[in-house]
Amino acid sequence: MTADVGDPARTNDTRALEALLFVSDEPLTPSVLAQALDMDRRTVESLCDRLRRELEDRDAGLVLREVAGGWRLFTHPDSAPIVERFVVSSRQARLTKAALETLAIVAYKQPVTRHQVSAIRGVNSDGVLRALADKGLVEEAGREETPGRPVLFATTPGFLERLGLPSLAGLPSLAPLLGAGDEDGDATDLAPSRDPDGEVGEPPDAEPA
Repeated sequence: MTADVGDPARTNDTRALEALLFVSDEPLTPSVLAQALDMDRRTVESLCDRLRRELEDRDAGLVLREVAGGWRLFTHPDSAPIVERFVVSSRQARLTKAALETLAIVAYKQPVTRHQVSAIRGVNSDGVLRALADKGLVEEAGREETPGRPVLFATTPGFLERLGLPSLAGLPSLAPLLGAGDEDGDATDLAPSRDPDGEVGEPPDAEPA
């Protein structure tokens, strides 16, 4: 379909274009946009230029730039200090007790499955792991070669940066934190509970992250 950027339909086309650019995390080439919007490249380029001018004219918080052979939305340069402060503060938000417990288990037992974390904590930890992943502190690290091939989790470079550690070797030893006289505390405290048949016990329902 070839759309005339002068007809009333251009408003809907521009809205659709803006939506596509908003959800993309990389520049979108005219050919990709043309296929997605079902129109020719010349029309897409005209729409992009129109949207760029509209954003500039209304002094919007976003700007549209042509970079790396495509088009991409960016935050307005004048808003950079506010955006940076918001991003930094959200990343540095204090972790809940549940998140700290889960993060500690992943850090010392990695790579570890979701079920293993839940079994050690005694409560379903799916939501907490998702929250930690959203904060960039844990990530998927392959799959365990067992039936069902569950996803394995490990800490990220961001975790080390947050703690100011050069590597995982810099994590403090657990030994001083274990009770006196409990020489097997490490294995006991961080091992999932098992029933008499050797199966890992099912954790209770999930708790808030």
